[in-house]
Amino acid sequence: MPLTALPRPLILGSTSAYRRELLQRLHLPFEAVPPEVDETPRPHELPATLALRLSLTKAHEVAARHPEAVVIGSDQVADLDGQPLGKPGTAERARAQLRQMSGRRVVFHTGVAVVCRATGFERAVLVPVTVRFRPLSEAEIAAYLSIEQPYDCAGSAKVEGLGIALLQSVESDDPTALVGLPLIRTCELLRAAGVPVLGSAA
Repeated sequence: MPLTALPRPLILGSTSAYRRELLQRLHLPFEAVPPEVDETPRPHELPATLALRLSLTKAHEVAARHPEAVVIGSDQVADLDGQPLGKPGTAERARAQLRQMSGRRVVFHTGVAVVCRATGFERAVLVPVTVRFRPLSEAEIAAYLSIEQPYDCAGSAKVEGLGIALLQSVESDDPTALVGLPLIRTCELLRAAGVPVLGSAA
């Protein structure tokens, strides 16, 4: 049950079930609204820039349709030596991504933005998570993909599930960022926007 009524509607601008599940941890009433945004990277756009831009773009697009609401937008892009790795979509692409990342360091850039048209509030932050993958055999990759089928996850691994067995280490100061929504930063932005997280407005 929500802890408190909110002064403004709260909207998560996302189709992601992972982000919905994470935001539910805050016990705030919210609605999920799909953003109508082209997520195609711009030429030579760095992964971090892409993640932050799409987070803001998603929040603004939904806020334009719901100007009285406080809107959260978020996006994640995996960064392998400056190369963006998005959602694989298929087993073949997921296999290729995991082969690329085997034994290597990957930075998952997760952006979160909060926008409210009615108050003029707009703020966004980027949370990097550094992940080192174990050297992976073809058999391990095949076994993992057959069990978890992470085709809707940037980087083809669900750290909250069996994907943890693919990893050597994870470094972050906001642990839910890797799953798709950095809740520590999200709480900070919501408080700044006047949303009473834990019943106390900023």
